[in-house]
Amino acid sequence: MDNTTTTTALLADKVAFVTGAGRGIGAAAARLFAREGARVLLAARTETELKAVTEEIRAAGGTADHVHCDLADPASIRAAVDRAVDLYGRLDVAFNNGATIQQPGPLDQLSEAEFDHVISVNLKGPWLAMNAEIAAIRATAGTGAIVNNSSIGSLMANPWLPAYGAAKRAVNSLTASAAATYGPEGIRVNAVAPGGTLTRMIDDWEAATPGIVERLVAQTPLGRGADPHEIAEAAAWLLSDRASYVTGVVLQVDGGSRA
Repeated sequence: MDNTTTTTALLADKVAFVTGAGRGIGAAAARLFAREGARVLLAARTETELKAVTEEIRAAGGTADHVHCDLADPASIRAAVDRAVDLYGRLDVAFNNGATIQQPGPLDQLSEAEFDHVISVNLKGPWLAMNAEIAAIRATAGTGAIVNNSSIGSLMANPWLPAYGAAKRAVNSLTASAAATYGPEGIRVNAVAPGGTLTRMIDDWEAATPGIVERLVAQTPLGRGADPHEIAEAAAWLLSDRASYVTGVVLQVDGGSRA
């Protein structure tokens, strides 16, 4: 009896769309999804970062391209999703990762303009992206999966980042509603909720609130921050057929900080 087993790549033969793919969790996800067999379209606002990650993926033997996308601009989001279909003929999975952080501080010290910007990018952006992605999946692959990037800060009081936390909590609600709405047609929708992850966003938070990373790590049983690829691994599994009976969940990837 032959006991050898062949492991199929997690996202073999899938077309994946990733927002915020120029750096951090999005870049890690784009690299991983390509290694796991997907053809990937990277979307973000910064052309130089997108180009660098795309070239890195191609040099490693993966299939990738990139497109400019502003999550505050509905036409830009639709065009980016349409580009995936134009390039690869279909859309199977999407990771709505792109986000912006607010200036840390109490909610009464946040300007209305900054509040509106955080909500526009972090809540309206994923809503617009899901609308475009669901239309593209329906029209091409027929079934598929979407993962939204939330935050562990959406699951509790978030006095340092109140608008950011509120937007991410609303994303959890949108995720659950979409899962209930589109599950009957075979489109799964989940979210990941990262804990403190070593990205430029948390570097900016540390610069504005010195000591915050140390405080977050002190509350984490695993005793460290996450590497972006660890969040990407959770998203990849949720997008894969190996998570075929999982929908409507907010998966905590937080080193145990909310245990």
